[in-house]
Amino acid sequence: QVQLVESGGGLVQAGGSLRLSCAASGRTFSILTMAWFRQAPGKEREFVARINWIGGSTNYADSVKGRFFISRETAKNTVYLQMNSLKPDDTAVYYCAANVRAPYSGGYYPRDYNYWGQGTQVTVSS
Repeated sequence: QVQLVESGGGLVQAGGSLRLSCAASGRTFSILTMAWFRQAPGKEREFVARINWIGGSTNYADSVKGRFFISRETAKNTVYLQMNSLKPDDTAVYYCAANVRAPYSGGYYPRDYNYWGQGTQVTVSS
């Protein structure tokens, strides 16, 4: 089992920045990929960014590329999402996710992950 706890959400004005953190505990040695997803009211959960836990390679959704940056600190079992130039459209609950084994592939869809955090609210005012 892996437990994930997000923090760092809040209210920010458009153009501002926030940094989200996700601390993993439990069988962290088995983590293959960690990712951030978000879900706005009335919308489906969507991919934001992912990072390979061992190699550190990253991928981003087109909507956040160049503004958001995912990183990890393996010694602390923590993944971060630095969000810059925030827009009102970024308003959502942000979720941290991890995959530890097949058939969960650590890809771009919620079904690709087998562990989830409780979510943290990010609200961007115009």
